[in-house]
Amino acid sequence: MHRRHLLQLSALGALPASLGLAQSAWAQASGAIQFGCPVPMSGAFAANGKFADLGMKLAIEQYGTVLKRPLAYTVLDTEGKPATAVRKVQESSQQQGTRFFAGGILSSESLAMGKEAEKAGGIFITTAGADEITGKDCNAATFRWSVPTFGAIEQTVRPLAEALPKAKRWYTITPQYVFGDGLLSAAKNIFKEKGLEHVGNSYHSLTEKEFSGYLTNAMAAKPDVLVLLNFGSQSSDALRQAVSFGMHKNMTILVAWASGLEQFESLGADLCEGVYFGAQYWHTANAPLNLDLVKRSNDKYKSNPNYSLAGSYICTKLMIDGIIKAGTVEPKAVIAAMEGMKYQGLTGDEEIRKGDHQVLKNYYLLKGKAKAKMANKDDYVDVVSSGKSFLPLDQTGCKLA
Repeated sequence: MHRRHLLQLSALGALPASLGLAQSAWAQASGAIQFGCPVPMSGAFAANGKFADLGMKLAIEQYGTVLKRPLAYTVLDTEGKPATAVRKVQESSQQQGTRFFAGGILSSESLAMGKEAEKAGGIFITTAGADEITGKDCNAATFRWSVPTFGAIEQTVRPLAEALPKAKRWYTITPQYVFGDGLLSAAKNIFKEKGLEHVGNSYHSLTEKEFSGYLTNAMAAKPDVLVLLNFGSQSSDALRQAVSFGMHKNMTILVAWASGLEQFESLGADLCEGVYFGAQYWHTANAPLNLDLVKRSNDKYKSNPNYSLAGSYICTKLMIDGIIKAGTVEPKAVIAAMEGMKYQGLTGDEEIRKGDHQVLKNYYLLKGKAKAKMANKDDYVDVVSSGKSFLPLDQTGCKLA
């Protein structure tokens, strides 16, 4: 990550966490509506967690008070571990009376926290990707803003395969947990449908940092397209090593689930050039709410919002808007108010589907541009396409009704 951005992040990241801790005692005394931000603040996905923290802070400060009660929040470091995440949600619920949680970077921790939130009589909204969250493991307390793995692959692998009709051989590198398996399964379905040859897959652990062995296997398979199905620092490490091997010169590379601006800043334009990225959010979207968020982020943090910040902001905002609509902080009433909600979101028209609590929104296919063609410091990519792809409700496996 660039030194400029690291200094900015360290300066900003220290503020909300301490603010949250100070607020916790104040919230008890003042009758504040308490929110929890359960995200990794340490470990491999800490950068994503720190930006998510900034996103919740922005939403809480924007509203200030709701139903004549102040809003407060506390950051909960999940460390990216399901057991730790559940414990932090339990403690926040029991000790601070928190009922509204927005967070979870990894699907494994989000699945666990959603179940705990339901048990505690709260609400949990996440940006994690595993289909199961709004599929077979759905529950009444859990909502999801991000497009699940099915939609991410439909809006990246499918349009890329159609744009590159001569690219018949595809190789995948996959993190071995529920999120990675979901992406891989969806990709295999498209490969089969389109008669593409899946020439190999390499699984890796969530702690992996060295990808040269997997990339050597990929090169040996001579694919036309290399698909990276990992996320965050792992996809950045894999891409760096792939480019250092010169693989971008011999094949097309797709990072199916990029973390957007923060990732492009850490990689730099030269590494991003010509690479395709799938993204939940891009700050240039011409949607009124997004334009407002961009202004707020620049006013507050002197930077454009990235995916982790934007996702946390909109998740928090949806719960606050649900409270306002319900006219109460009683979680069941807020859940009912959120179900079926249609609104102008960060990606344009968005809707919370009642039957599985999945937000229906756009997913983007981006392509890295040459440094010489960047119009400004954040102009790393062109938007190739965007669209909405979701399984019909009767195919999700969700049984909320």
